[in-house]
Amino acid sequence: MADQTIADVKKSAEQKMQKTIEAFKSDLGKVRTGRAHTGILDHVMVDYYGNMTPVPQVANVTLIDSRTIGVQPWEKNLVGKVEKAIRDSDLGLNPATQGDVIRVPTPALTEERRRDLIKVIKGEGENARVAVRNVRRDANTTLKDMIKNKIASEDEERRAQDDVQKLTDKFIAEIDKLLQAKEADLMAI
Repeated sequence: MADQTIADVKKSAEQKMQKTIEAFKSDLGKVRTGRAHTGILDHVMVDYYGNMTPVPQVANVTLIDSRTIGVQPWEKNLVGKVEKAIRDSDLGLNPATQGDVIRVPTPALTEERRRDLIKVIKGEGENARVAVRNVRRDANTTLKDMIKNKIASEDEERRAQDDVQKLTDKFIAEIDKLLQAKEADLMAI
């Protein structure tokens, strides 16, 4: 019984840390490089009959070329709203409507903008590291409670804490690796 419960704590910690990595990858995907990609519009919200809805749920989002995204709303009355939502987002994009297609050119990044984006991704990286450490703290607290409740011995708890620390180190290294790759991608011209 004791092993099973400790195993559950470790498994739960690993799953939560993995979710943190997935969320971090998603956050990094939102930070645009000099190339266009449709994912940057995933979090731009448009008013769709009173509900704030992500652009990809009300329009067809495609790549026209390496620097231009095409957005074609499914309803003509949404063209203006979608264009305004993209313009008002914090992505620094300037959409232009041609008929019922909105062309969204992604401007080349200036050196200053690249440095700003690197600060943003470093902040995201630190948030991900903190989230992983919080999972470690919660797991360790649970393990300490197991000793108090005599579910686990101190030796088992110590071994489990070491395993949780190894998981923490592994996931923080993964975050650092993702961060370095994105930074290199941002600095590539």
